[in-house]
Amino acid sequence: MISFANNFSKKFFNRKDSFELYVQKAQKKCREFKNSVKHGSEEDFEYSIELTKSELGLDDELIDSLLEDYVTQILLTLPEFYKILDSLRKSCKKGDEPDMQPLRDLAHKNLGVARNLRIKDAQKILATIMISNNLEKIAVYLEYLEACAISLKPSVAYKIYNLDKK
Repeated sequence: MISFANNFSKKFFNRKDSFELYVQKAQKKCREFKNSVKHGSEEDFEYSIELTKSELGLDDELIDSLLEDYVTQILLTLPEFYKILDSLRKSCKKGDEPDMQPLRDLAHKNLGVARNLRIKDAQKILATIMISNNLEKIAVYLEYLEACAISLKPSVAYKIYNLDKK
């Protein structure tokens, strides 16, 4: 269990809301990303367990377990992303050249898992984070990353964020 970082969940989850409403908000944010991408449509980013099964030769149970691990990894890594982003913002305010490498390294680590599991929205989001120097764009893409991870496996977010505790 982790507490919310300065991210999508903190902005959009109200403990008075139902979990279903929270998931709907995440799905809406994820669709916003999918519709904003040039040269693609929302369908281009839909996750296909069948494609993953056929390409990797794995069964449903193992893929489901790997997806749960991926979503867990993303949600547990988000606070680190935001910590690095805050540090980069502070560097910019001081007039220093921000060192983007720690952010790029973290995005690259997570990109490998997304590629292996054929999670197309995460691949695009993480690739964008890796190449962008625009800190505000990166912040928006981190919200997209979280929302799409929540949309992929809402039950994992429920456990990670300990949403059953009021």
